[in-house]
Formats: sequence, C-alpha cells, structure tokens
Amino acid sequence: MLGYNAGVQKILIVGSGDVARRMLSRLARRYCVYAVLRDAARAGEWRSAGATPLIADLDDRASLARLAGLADLVVHLAPPPGEGRDDPRTRNLLAALGKAKSLPRHLVYISTTGVYGDCGGQLIDETRRLNPQSARAARRVAAEKRLRDWGARNGVVVSILRAPGIYAAERLPLARLENGLPALVDRDDVHTNHIHADDLAAACVAALRHGRANRVVNAVDDSSLKMGDYFDCVADAFKLPRPPRLTRDAAAAVLSPVQMSFMRESRRIGNDRLKKELRVRLAFPNVEVGIADALQRRNTC
Repeated sequence: MLGYNAGVQKILIVGSGDVARRMLSRLARRYCVYAVLRDAARAGEWRSAGATPLIADLDDRASLARLAGLADLVVHLAPPPGEGRDDPRTRNLLAALGKAKSLPRHLVYISTTGVYGDCGGQLIDETRRLNPQSARAARRVAAEKRLRDWGARNGVVVSILRAPGIYAAERLPLARLENGLPALVDRDDVHTNHIHADDLAAACVAALRHGRANRVVNAVDDSSLKMGDYFDCVADAFKLPRPPRLTRDAAAAVLSPVQMSFMRESRRIGNDRLKKELRVRLAFPNVEVGIADALQRRNTC
C-alpha cells in the first residue's frame, strides 16, 4: 500500500496484462487508476475491476496524446516489439508524457534479468555489468537507458525492476511437460531465476513508494534451481512425466531457437535490494511454495 500523500492520486498503468491486474487489486480502492489497453473489447473487464480504461497503442504515437499530464505515477509494463535492438514503444510513451507541463513524479519500469547475459552460474547483483546476448535483451537495455536518461533530464524518479521468469498457477510449464519437450542434462543445464506474478505486482507497488531515482532492483525470489530441476518440481507436483534430459547439441535438434536461447544463459541473482530497499516480503519465497499453491488451487476448483 502506498503511503498517504494528498498530491498523489492518479496512477497510469501501461501494459495491462496479468501483473497489472494483480497490481490493480492493491491500488484501485485508494487511487484513481488508468489502464492503457490496445483492445477496446477488454475495457469492460478493466472497468469492472476498478480501473479507467484508456484505448491507446504504443505503436501509434497519435493515440497516446491523452496520456500527457494524466497521472502522477506511471508503471510501464509493456514489452518492446519482437524485433530490432531498440524499443520504440518506450520512446513513444516518453514523447507523449513529455508533452505536458506537469510530468509524472515517478515512473517504474519492469525490465528483465536477461540484460545480464550469461554469467556462468555465478551469483550476481545489480552491480553486474550488462551483457545482453540476444536482441530481446538488447531492446530492454535500450529501454532502460532511455528511461534513465529521460528521468535524470526531467527530474522524474525512474525506478527499474529487473524480473526473471514470471510464473503463477496459470503460468506453469504444464503444456511443455505434457508435450514431452526435453530439458538439459545436468552438466549442460543452466541456473534460472523466478518470481511469482503476485510478488512482482507487490514489488511494483513497493517501488512506487520506496524506489530511488535511477535505481535498479532485481525482482527475484530466493530460489536457486537449474532449469531442468524446476521442470522436475512441476512435473512431480502435478504427477506428470519428468522431461527427458538431452545434451545441449541434442536438444538444439528438437527445440526452437527461441527455446534454446533461454538455455544458453546461466545466472543466480541476489535479491537484497528487493527486501531491504523496497521492503518486499515475498508471499512465494521459492518456486516450491508457488507450485504447491498452484496445485492446491487446482484441487479446490
């Protein structure tokens, strides 16, 4: 919950997906929340949930004009486009916000831990040098830089959360397991990181309150698993076959290049800033807790 401040009443959420909906339940009773939607057909569901929907498209600058001067706080959850090494959507958003005499006081951006690239399984923190090794991660680095430069130039507090694989009861790799897609043998496997969607939503709200200017925080839980072990945990809980384990070369013959790209980077990420600076208490401190919750939800439906 945000602290009381009579001047901070309007929040703009850009990128109205699952995490945004989870944020809304924490904000709608106390704040006027605007949610940017591309699909007008979804306006009713967001209005029912307590937000004021705004139909706009980050790929269409003209549609963003009404965002200028609208809110004191902005949460930017929208991903970059699927190609290129820049993020024109973030550029368009900042251009729209910058047209108002009154800029937002604080902007929180959700980036990705993929910006660190492959760290060879080392334990790292936010001081790690950026080393994006995919165009997907390079687009996030470009967005981060543009946001931080814009914030510093305009006196806007920009806080960046770097999130890893986001999971929840509805976002587990069940289809992958049912389809028998392989994982890597242990010697080739990579360390992976996770955050439950509820905890990421809580971190976004906490960043609005405690986030520092031009400060990066890794929004990760306490898990320290290799990717194949994560798949095994889900498989065991839901009584599905564990995935077959293949060497990296053998897996590359049956998995797509995008799927393999996630199996080339290994890192373990610390979350001290998340807990100490943003004061987040994780509801799902590790994936085992999150998987157990997902199983209980399914069994009670």
